[in-house]
Amino acid sequence: MTESLDNNKTSLRQQVRARLRALSVEQHRTDSHWICERLFKLPAWKQAKIVLLFAPLKDEPDILPVISAALKEGKEVSLPKLDPAGFSYHASPIKSLEDLSPGKFGILEPRHTSAAMALNRLDLVLVPGVAFDPRGGRLGRGKGYYDRLLAAVNGLNCGVAFDEQIVDAVPVGPMDVRLNCILTPTRWIET
Repeated sequence: MTESLDNNKTSLRQQVRARLRALSVEQHRTDSHWICERLFKLPAWKQAKIVLLFAPLKDEPDILPVISAALKEGKEVSLPKLDPAGFSYHASPIKSLEDLSPGKFGILEPRHTSAAMALNRLDLVLVPGVAFDPRGGRLGRGKGYYDRLLAAVNGLNCGVAFDEQIVDAVPVGPMDVRLNCILTPTRWIET
């Protein structure tokens, strides 16, 4: 059963990554802009005081403007930082974009080691992924880092995606955490 689940996840990752490679630079930029604009209008964003955001990889929506806006608005902002053992993320606070540097996998993360934010204090978590479905299923990159982190979060977990990343169904296993909502350039999907 696990082998079948892993094969299904691998196949879906390949399909969605092909769609993402087909996005033009301009479409990536435009769609990222609309994701940010849509987010800024949502009550979930306006009400959130403590947020966990992410620094995007090149195939993910560019939400760096969201990080800047959150800091400017006075929200407490954390980003995932790989723990020293390398098995999970913790929420590490930042005060500016200059607090970020490439981590183990080349992903921007907080450079300073400071006390981790208690995950149960987070009001809103923006979550990257490869694919998402309308029931909150999320397909990540395959290591389970976000699933382990999200298992301890009480706040709203929101997937952030291009419309090309929304599929009918994501294969999920017992360790996969479902999201509360998904934000795309054109939709807000409550799961």
